[in-house]
Order: sequence, then structure tokens, then C-alpha cells
Amino acid sequence: MSPDELTAAGLQYAVEGAVATITLNRPDVRNAQHPAMWAGLVRILEGLGEEVRVVVVRGAGGTFSAGLDLGLLDPGRAGEAGSLVTTARKADAEIIDEIGTYQLPFAMLADPRFVSVAVVEQHAIGAGFQLALSCDLRIAAEDARFCMKEPALGLVPDLAGTKPLVEAVGYARALEICATARMVPAAEALSLGLVQQVVPAGELDQATVTLTDALTANFAGAVRATKALLQEAPRRTLDEQRLAERTAQVGRFRELVELMG
Repeated sequence: MSPDELTAAGLQYAVEGAVATITLNRPDVRNAQHPAMWAGLVRILEGLGEEVRVVVVRGAGGTFSAGLDLGLLDPGRAGEAGSLVTTARKADAEIIDEIGTYQLPFAMLADPRFVSVAVVEQHAIGAGFQLALSCDLRIAAEDARFCMKEPALGLVPDLAGTKPLVEAVGYARALEICATARMVPAAEALSLGLVQQVVPAGELDQATVTLTDALTANFAGAVRATKALLQEAPRRTLDEQRLAERTAQVGRFRELVELMG
């Protein structure tokens, strides 16, 4: 994407070595999300080079994302691109298909080609919470707060966030978090397994570098194959998973032998 296209989508993008950093860049509205941003994320993720092993997602201006741009729900702005008021007037099948396109970047962050890391400061609300949940790993500043705001707006979480939330905390806790739309502070998020690390806000950048360095220190093929194995494990029987492990190891053996030869 060109610099102008990134600006229009409310994004920044940079690649340094094996690490790509995508920054939500609408700090004036606490990085509220809209369809142009989601389309931009798709284009970035589709264009990642083979050298990229880690994708970091973060927000500009000291906050992750306050969620959906609520202007999209304003009837007075129904003529604007991405208006959800206009979407609501379409046929059911059209609405379902449209939301499907919005979900794409969230699903793409699970790609085994890379490990995705959400770096969360202050607010991860609604769509922001779901974006963080779509990443493989999450680091949070001590001031971070998570909230599944959609039920409080009369909506359901529809950006691929319900499955990773249940997988992280279990059905009952996920229901409680969503149905109450309460704020989950960083310390509780850590205890629940929603995040893997909590650090003071001033140490967040260094903690991110330390993690990305560790994630890129080992064999790329081994990390990618291991991620794929772990993703599929809950859907397989033990025998099926054992077979998948053996099958994945074939390629690892051959790569090692080639490297040693």
C-alpha cells in the first residue's frame, strides 16, 4: 500500500528484519476502527513477504483501540462509506456477506506463516478487544483494560472474537465478560490467560522487542509447523494429533539433514 492509502485506512506499516509492525493510526478517535481500516489490514497481510515471521499489531497515541467507530451507527451519516445503518437495510444474505469481508483480517492473523502479537495499551474495547484476541499472543501495559462492549450497544461480537475468547477463558467466564460488558483490567486479564505478559507502560516497547527477538530466534519452519499443530490440536483425537506430529516432523528432519549436509 502507498503512504496515502495507508493514511486513508488509518494505518501505519513497517518491516524491520523478520518483524512487521502494523499500527492503528487514528489517535484522535482512540484508533476507532472502520471498514477501510479492515480492508487495509487485509491488503497488508496478503502482501507479507516470506521473510516476515512476526506481525506486531498496536495502536498509535498510547491506546490500542476504542473499538468500532460509532459514527458508522449514526443515521445522519448513512450516506458515508461503511455506514452500518445502510448495511442494516440490505437483505440478510448481503449483510452476512458484508460482515464476512470485515472479519477477514481478524481471521488472517491466525495464519501459521507468522506469529501475531497484540501490544495493548489503555483501551481494547469491542472491535479492539476482538483484534487483540485474534492475535496469537498479547502483551499488555499495566493500564490496559479490555471490554466486549457490543452487547451494551445492542450488538453481538462479530469480528471473530468469540472463539478465541472462549478458548482463552472458558465458556462461563466468556459469557460473563460479554453479557456484562464490563472492563477487565490488565492484572485480571493476565490471571485469566487473556494476556501472556503485563508490564509497566514505560517498559512495553522493550518487552515487545524481547518477545519478538525470542520468537525469531529459532528455526522458522519449526515454529510455523508447531503453530499449525497447536491450532489443530483441539479438533483432533489423540491418535490424529500423533499422526499430524509425525507427518510434520518429516519435513523438519529433511531440512535439518540438508542444513548439515
